[in-house]
Amino acid sequence: MNGYGERGSYGLGERRTLRDQASTYALLPLRIFLGVTFVYAGLDKLTDSAFLSATGNGSIGEMMRGVRDSSAIPALVDLALKSPEGFGYAIATGELLVGLGTLVGLWARLAALGGALISLSLWLTVSWQATPYYYGNDLPYLMAWLPLVLAGAPLFSADAFLAARRRRSM
Repeated sequence: MNGYGERGSYGLGERRTLRDQASTYALLPLRIFLGVTFVYAGLDKLTDSAFLSATGNGSIGEMMRGVRDSSAIPALVDLALKSPEGFGYAIATGELLVGLGTLVGLWARLAALGGALISLSLWLTVSWQATPYYYGNDLPYLMAWLPLVLAGAPLFSADAFLAARRRRSM
């Protein structure tokens, strides 16, 4: 079986090398890590009443006001500050959906693109002021999403299952 849930193009007597097998499974740990992390981040935000407030310690509103002047795109922060609670719910729900989509492997490239966009927006606003740049935690997440944007979830995923089912029905 190859990483797409079907027989590979290897002929009789041909064996897959360890390198072939490793490349098949290479993105799986990254997918699990990002999926679990984003599900946890979304649930953590949705269950934290302090975070989903416009004001107060630990609130999304206070955090956004705190980073507004040091962000790369202050206009993006201003947009979020028009409705901090709504923005907080949007980010939390987005993280939850991205994480679930990544773990299940359903619309995996779209989920990964969503994760990359969330990470990009957080990097340009919340962690932009980190010096040196590699101390900001959102940039590595952005880079981690890119292989999944390019490759999707070809192994142990709803996408692979649905693709194999479509091929069988043709």
